[in-house]
Amino acid sequence: EVQLVESGGGLVQPGGSLTLSCVASGFTFSTYVMTWARQGAGKELEWVSTISADGRRPYYGDSVKGRFTISRDNEKNTLYLQMNSLKAEDTAVYYCAKFKTPRYWNGIFRNVDYDFGGQGTQVTVSS
Repeated sequence: EVQLVESGGGLVQPGGSLTLSCVASGFTFSTYVMTWARQGAGKELEWVSTISADGRRPYYGDSVKGRFTISRDNEKNTLYLQMNSLKAEDTAVYYCAKFKTPRYWNGIFRNVDYDFGGQGTQVTVSS
């Protein structure tokens, strides 16, 4: 059974930083592309960032490019999202997700292509 447990969210002031973590289990973590997505109140799920299975190729949405950094530790089965220069519009519940097909990513974000695990972690950016 795929399990993805997100943590690290919280309340932060604009301009601040947070690092999110996602601990994975139930599958061979090192062979799957992993993604962070977020959903603000009343909004649709939004793609944030994706990283290749080997961790060498990160991809970012335009709204977070230059501010967020995705990474992974395949020995610890953990995915990370370092978030800097946070803005109010970054407020959302953040989810990590596993692409369903190993060693492959189709380059687009569709919910049906991913396994989502946990309840996400809330990030609130407010003064």
